Amino acid sequence: MASYFIRRILWIIPLLLVVSLITFGLMHLVPGGPWDREKALAPAVVDNLNRKYNLDRPLWEQYGLFVWNASHGDLGISYSSQDKNVAEIIMRGFPITATLGLVALAFALIVGLGLGLVSALRQNSWLDYLSLFFATVGASTPNFVVAMVMIIVFSVGLHLLKTGGWGSPDQVIMPAIALGLTPAAFLARITRASVLETLSQDYIRTARAKGLSERLVLTRHIVKNALIPIVTVLGPMAAYLVTGSFIIENVFSIPGIGRIFVQGIGGRDYALIMGAVLFYALIVALANLAVDLIYGVLDPRIRYS
Repeated sequence: MASYFIRRILWIIPLLLVVSLITFGLMHLVPGGPWDREKALAPAVVDNLNRKYNLDRPLWEQYGLFVWNASHGDLGISYSSQDKNVAEIIMRGFPITATLGLVALAFALIVGLGLGLVSALRQNSWLDYLSLFFATVGASTPNFVVAMVMIIVFSVGLHLLKTGGWGSPDQVIMPAIALGLTPAAFLARITRASVLETLSQDYIRTARAKGLSERLVLTRHIVKNALIPIVTVLGPMAAYLVTGSFIIENVFSIPGIGRIFVQGIGGRDYALIMGAVLFYALIVALANLAVDLIYGVLDPRIRYS
């Protein structure tokens, strides 16, 4: 497993290079630049700014400088955040985004796994139909729509929760639910399908024929064997939630990575865009690696070579 782990870690390097190259190319294909304003800046000012941030150099040289500096842990200086280091900006927003993402992930796991398991064990009952209804509505409703409805109901109508900001527990409830509702719906559907497939296996019938209680059959055989397809989607899902939702953080004015990234796009802040995209790609790659390693824990038959 050690050699497999090392190979996967090394493969992250070319992955980040490809992601950075694609992002760099698309970023410079978009019309406009970081110094575009409603009131145009003087040409001399633009020239000085381009010289300061190396934007006066050829694109291949700009990309080479970025890769060289990034390999040494320097993601550059933000154009729109008062010359602050991009790595510092991301690290300042990441704890907020990670907290929101972990709460949303906990909500998705509790609701999604719970509904999916109950739905499969009570197939064709009213609980099953209720779970399927929730999964369908949750998967088809965009999270910003859920956010707006919750703001109207719980903030404007009932005056129970704050509409935005960060710092108190009640400011986490609405964004966490809005962010975790769609993952919860997908988890409910995947859990139901996985558990139903596991229930039809011969070893489940054998376990029951041996006289094991339903609780032991459920915990030792059904849940453990049904977790593999769930873990497959859980890794990227966790990475998505922990690294931030661009829309939700903007709707609720949460100062996390997602909101910073949107502001960077709006201001053509090339350094901030590149840093945020690479950070997100790294988190997704590590999450997928964690999923592959967990496979071996859940199923001893899986071997790494």
